[in-house]
Amino acid sequence: MPSEPTEVQVRPGVEEDLEALTALYNHYVRETAITFDTAIFTPEERRPWLLSHPEDGPYRLMVATAPDSQQILGYATSSPFRAKPAYATSVETTVYVAPHTGRRGIGTLLYKTLFEALSGEDLHRAYAGIAQPNEASARLHERFGFRYVGTYREVGRKFGRYWDVAWYEKPL
Repeated sequence: MPSEPTEVQVRPGVEEDLEALTALYNHYVRETAITFDTAIFTPEERRPWLLSHPEDGPYRLMVATAPDSQQILGYATSSPFRAKPAYATSVETTVYVAPHTGRRGIGTLLYKTLFEALSGEDLHRAYAGIAQPNEASARLHERFGFRYVGTYREVGRKFGRYWDVAWYEKPL
């Protein structure tokens, strides 16, 4: 694994982070197929998402910040995999890092902290869907013990084309 950036701090996300988290996510909505959302959000529209990730329990939001400015450098979440009760011990995980912070180990630090936080929860599996192509995300997930399980072909349409999503799973 890449060396962890010692200057970066990771903590649970809080209400005061909402504007910065929304701006970070909106970058990926506008500029990439990493997310299949197609319209940007206001912070108020993203509030239910933030509130669905409390400080404890299986659905977490971890935020990486720069110690000097407290600028948000990225975040990782665990969210419900599907809504039906039998899926309760499965989560979907994701990581977003600020565009200017790639390849600094922030995604690794976020996932390390997230999985440590989840270790005491009643969870059986984590899943991650990675829009293709995205080799960096695939490598990150594989470093954390995720294994490739299949691809949904042309499952999402964004920017006038169809995108595949590769699915990975990890025992918890």
